[in-house]
Amino acid sequence: QVQLVEYGGGSVQAGGSLRLSCAASGGTFSGLVVHWFRQAPGKERNFVAAIRWNEGSIYYINSVQGRFTISKDSAENTVYLQMDSLKPEDTADYYCAAGEKYIVLPYGMEYWGKGARVTVSS
Repeated sequence: QVQLVEYGGGSVQAGGSLRLSCAASGGTFSGLVVHWFRQAPGKERNFVAAIRWNEGSIYYINSVQGRFTISKDSAENTVYLQMDSLKPEDTADYYCAAGEKYIVLPYGMEYWGKGARVTVSS
């Protein structure tokens, strides 16, 4: 079975950047849709971005459009989330998830990572 691990979380000031990675082991992302979700303290877990591994199609929530970039590295079997111009409201635990379908709700995913914490100070 596929295992997902997130890397790259940390603390930055508003306007700064972070790059998250989601690495798969025990399998590949081939044929899957890889998603990023985030959950702020006391809030619901919400969709952020997704990429269709084979086709390369990408999707973003409106609030991160133009600031975040999702991409893939086939050689490393890894999906990245480049986060620029970070805002305090981006503070959350970020989770990588993968499944056969593009689903913007945090349900029905076949594989989940354990999360990476992102803190943006004002």
